[in-house]
Amino acid sequence: MTGGRGGLRVLVFGRYADENFGGVERYVFQLACALHGQVQFVNIVARRGPPPDTVTGSEAVYASPIAHLGGAPICPSMPLHALRLHRARAFDIVHLQFPADPMAHLAAVALPPTVKRVITWHSDIVRQRALLRLYEPFLERLLRSADAIILPTPAHYSSSRQLPRWASREKMRVVPFGLDYGRFMQRPALADELRRRYGGRFLIFALGRHVYYKGFEFLIRSMRELGDARLIIGGHGPLTESLVALARDQGVHERVDLVGRIPETELPAYYHACDVFCMPSDSGAEAFGLVQIEAMACGRPVVCCDLNNGVTWVNRDEETGVVVSPADTGALTSALKRLRGNAELRGRLGRQAKERALTRFSSEAMARGTLGVYREVLAQQGVGGLASA
Repeated sequence: MTGGRGGLRVLVFGRYADENFGGVERYVFQLACALHGQVQFVNIVARRGPPPDTVTGSEAVYASPIAHLGGAPICPSMPLHALRLHRARAFDIVHLQFPADPMAHLAAVALPPTVKRVITWHSDIVRQRALLRLYEPFLERLLRSADAIILPTPAHYSSSRQLPRWASREKMRVVPFGLDYGRFMQRPALADELRRRYGGRFLIFALGRHVYYKGFEFLIRSMRELGDARLIIGGHGPLTESLVALARDQGVHERVDLVGRIPETELPAYYHACDVFCMPSDSGAEAFGLVQIEAMACGRPVVCCDLNNGVTWVNRDEETGVVVSPADTGALTSALKRLRGNAELRGRLGRQAKERALTRFSSEAMARGTLGVYREVLAQQGVGGLASA
């Protein structure tokens, strides 16, 4: 059975489906939108807040968490939801994310073996090492049962310490993450308004959840040496108040604006308004950075940190942006000073960044590659080697 008249039927676990989504959620939303009409997605997620202001392209089924462990929701009802939905839909494939809710992985194991298993490996587990040791036996079983493991870059395999080398490379498929750039192509009027609001100064933009690995504290500290430059940080999270306090302590609070969550409809304006986009993440928990390709699509050079993973496979040093050492305020400051003082360099890097985003990281390419993986596992084809779908 391969989906029938309505296309393939895929049960996906996307962690959350609310307005405070991160990279995992954005990937699931974009994939569902890109494959709408070809794949019927049902997305089991933990209930946390109101739905996002984006079209997900999938049916969302909410499970209530009873706790959070290592940042992941614990929803014991997920296996029951999965079995109930499978009886009604007869899924062809269950598509898991890693890292993710352990209950989602348990739900996948509970499904009949006739349901093919695909895992997208977003990153290693970096912070919760003690929990990982407890989870490793179950993770090994899950990886052995997987029919395919999708990696967004080749560097996800070469840099991983948790993808076991026995996890047969023949299961690995490289399918880069991609986005629909339609809304990023035109410069919105709000971008000019933002330029006026910040006095036409050199404008740095950063975006992401305010959590430990994003490195925003180093970016705020760098502002002490950047004269009259302005910094906008979008998003919010558990570290928001401490970031506000840091800006005040560093004496840069008048030039650092933490604007909170930016509505999706307004986000392109911030990319177009800025001179440079900065993603100062300092931990391997950041392994790709979808915000990088959004900025690149708007023709903006990106400053990021060398994390020895997919981040710098996306943003290439001296080609689409500048790469610096992680957790290094001095290196970050030097890179931003260099870009501030060289408009020609910013323009060249920005043009090359846009070309790379549009040709390498499109939603169409991601959809085509993922659909190829789905069809391959359903056909039970065995292909050796680390391949690109």
